[in-house]
Amino acid sequence: MNFFTEFATMFWEYRSYFLTGLQYTLWLAALGVLFGFILGLFVALIRMSPWGIVRFIGHAWVEFLRGTPMLVQLMIIHYGLSYMFDINFDPIESGAITLSINSSAYLAEIFRAGIQGVDRGQSEAARSLGMTQGQTMRFIIIPQAIKNVLPAIGNEFVVIVKESSIVSFIGVTEMMFQAGAVQGITYNGMMPFLIVAVMYFIVTFTLSRILGRFERRLQASDNR
Repeated sequence: MNFFTEFATMFWEYRSYFLTGLQYTLWLAALGVLFGFILGLFVALIRMSPWGIVRFIGHAWVEFLRGTPMLVQLMIIHYGLSYMFDINFDPIESGAITLSINSSAYLAEIFRAGIQGVDRGQSEAARSLGMTQGQTMRFIIIPQAIKNVLPAIGNEFVVIVKESSIVSFIGVTEMMFQAGAVQGITYNGMMPFLIVAVMYFIVTFTLSRILGRFERRLQASDNR
């Protein structure tokens, strides 16, 4: 049996494993970006607060999450909280929480850069029209900032898809976990991981192409 025949045969024979893993991978990545988006925007606003103690909390959040491995964060949430405070999450909940808070640190910096990149004159013009600071931020600054950083948010989604493989350590049946299961059944140490590598590539390449096309459409609309 040649390489390509073995590749296709194994994928088809164990397709339920691989496709179930793909389903969990995409589901976890979507949750990570969604809740990371909300939390990241909140942290970005905290980072720009006029109060020093609030800025410090936002700064500490970002630096701690960016400065520690995601695997450590996953273990703290799944095992540490259960041990110290009797707070128990199932593996999927722990994986989604870890991906969300980890991505929030990176998205917070993306949002902060986007907000600071909006022309200051727009804020001054809004205030001269009688808008409060909150209204100016909500209706003028944040919509423009989000539009400016959409490509970076899309890139973060691609990163989360790849990094979601780490939740296999706590038993979430995403693609890496399923590849290990197929390896245990077939005693083939290479082919299951080659299959999930190709699946990861197809997913991330497709997302990158979609995001690139979306970015070009945004640029075209700005040039009109």
